[in-house]
Amino acid sequence: MLTKERIAEEFKLLQDDICGKLEAEDGGTFHEDLWSRPGGGGGRTRILTGNHIEKGGVNFSAVHGPMPEKISSKLGLPSLDFFATGVSIVLHPKNPNVPIIHMNVRYFEMDNGTWWFGGGIDLTPHYITPEVAREFHMKLKATCDKHNPSYYPEFKKWADDYFFIKHRKETRGIGGIFFDRLSGTEGETKESRFAYVLDVGNTFCPIYIPFLQNLKELPFTPKQKEWQSIRRGRYVEFNLVWDKGTKFGLDTDGRTESILMSLPANASWVYSHQTEAGSPEAYTLEHLKKGIDWLS
Repeated sequence: MLTKERIAEEFKLLQDDICGKLEAEDGGTFHEDLWSRPGGGGGRTRILTGNHIEKGGVNFSAVHGPMPEKISSKLGLPSLDFFATGVSIVLHPKNPNVPIIHMNVRYFEMDNGTWWFGGGIDLTPHYITPEVAREFHMKLKATCDKHNPSYYPEFKKWADDYFFIKHRKETRGIGGIFFDRLSGTEGETKESRFAYVLDVGNTFCPIYIPFLQNLKELPFTPKQKEWQSIRRGRYVEFNLVWDKGTKFGLDTDGRTESILMSLPANASWVYSHQTEAGSPEAYTLEHLKKGIDWLS
């Protein structure tokens, strides 16, 4: 039987594996904070200020306790005890040629037997290139297709819709996959759903480390660093205004430093910034749209 304790333990092992591989590539060392939540549970926050990753976080948490009324009403669920565990990752690189990446895999259950999995991976390049976008989406599709051929097109659209900065009318990046409330429906079991979620988690390093290896030493200009800072500002806007995970963590009295580890060390907001026609910056803005087929 797949228990919540087993799921949490597997997520801890996933955190260990990813941190070890990122340290080997970057050359830096994660700083770990062990924390406890007053309402129940806690986690391990690991932060890297490295040689090539300016600020990165790989977090594990397993929290439990009474469901806050604000959350239960928003989810349409009864106010019962809950358990939630997962791994969340955000990496902000130093070099603007290297993209930002985010991954989250999570499990949620309630005392009445309700359970589901959620998560996904999305990529936010400061400079969009078709080659990187295609490679990223090809690897995600391969992971999805191992489990269900409907997953990639369904979860790719979900990511396009979710990672959308409504007030800017642009996507946060080139999307990826996003899914939530994957339960024991459509012939799926808890074991089969978990196998898929773990595969998504184990796809993280094979996807991102080659990008880091190939792009981290590329030269860049002060103009490119300025653009990186502006795009980081958009990242902050999404996470603080629209991201449901940020809101869930804050509403359940989670650890603020761990929740906000997703924000970059530095970002900027330039009033009414305009890109030059035909520039790489303009090309990037033109491709921050939903529904792009990056595989074609």
